Formats: sequence, C-alpha cells, structure tokens
Amino acid sequence: MQSEALDCCLTLPDWLWEEMAALPDCLPSREERLETVIRLSRLNVQKATGGPFAAGVFERDSGKLVMLAVNRVTPLACSSAHAEIMALSLAQKRLHTFDLGAPGLPAHELVVNWMCCAMCFGAVLWSGVRSLVVAGYGPEMEEITGFDEGPLPPDWQGELALRGIAFHGNGAREAALTVFRDFAQSGAPVYNSCRDKG
Repeated sequence: MQSEALDCCLTLPDWLWEEMAALPDCLPSREERLETVIRLSRLNVQKATGGPFAAGVFERDSGKLVMLAVNRVTPLACSSAHAEIMALSLAQKRLHTFDLGAPGLPAHELVVNWMCCAMCFGAVLWSGVRSLVVAGYGPEMEEITGFDEGPLPPDWQGELALRGIAFHGNGAREAALTVFRDFAQSGAPVYNSCRDKG
C-alpha cells in the first residue's frame, strides 16, 4: 500500500456559526442553555447537516458561551463526530487547553439535548468539565429513533461524582423527545454501524 498523508478535520455547518453569532455572550440559566441546544438539534435535522443532537460548553457560573456544536457523523463520514465530542474538542481548541478544568480556568459545563452515549460519556470524564446537564435520560430516545448508544457504567452517576462532575438531568425532557419523534418521522438515516445484534 502506498503511503498517503491524511488529515482529520471536523467542521461545523455554516448555519451554526451564524446561530452562535446571534446569541448573547452569556446564557445565565440552565433552562436557556438547554433550550438553545434543543433548538440546534432540531435545526440540524431540518437542515440535513447531521443527527438530532447538539451540545454546548459554557462557563458554569456565568453562563458565558464557549462553544456550541451539533452531530456531524453522516456529512463528515466520521462515527466519532458526535455533538459532545465536537463541542468539547472545539472548546478546548478555542481555550488552548486539553483540560477544561485546568487551574486558573472557570468551571465549565457541558449541556446536551440527551444523555451521552458510551463514547461521549468517556469524553466527558476526560474533558475537565465540572458539570453535565442533559435535557433527559433513559431508554426513550433509543426506543423512538433506533440509535444504539452503547452501555454506560451501572453506576454512571457515581462515576461522574467520583471525578467531581455534578449531574443535572431531565431539565427539558419532553422538548428533547419531540425532536427525536420528528427525526424518526423524517426518514433520515439511523447510522448504527452494528445492526446485527444476533
């Protein structure tokens, strides 16, 4: 096999940069932050730029917006381009640090429109965020959409707490589920790589 130079460049859709530019610098309440990521998850489906997921990194106490992102798996042909990975990676790039909990930085919070999959849960643990906020959690999203989110540790809330990450769940459950129902009816692809469970 001939050697070739490969790069991996994960990009956000142009419309998302426009959405971020239109937002205030700070979203002080968790309700506002959840409302924002749910709206972006809906737009991502409507604009056919990825799956029905969005995430944001904020300064926990002030609500200062650091980065918003959406799922980009299908347009980028990259199974790891989940909204959480995109948001955390771009926030770290923007702040020039691999550790969002590094000394001298304000506490950061990841806000997501549903509980993280197995991969993104691991990314949360290593990211340095001090809190995780999800619109909802439980089996409903998988039941509605057909996505396979993989296994979380049995005591996943304990694992977060062990690492000093506060958890806030079910803050906007019904609004998030509405987006998943709309996605299921849209005919957009469900991009599980392993469909045969037998």
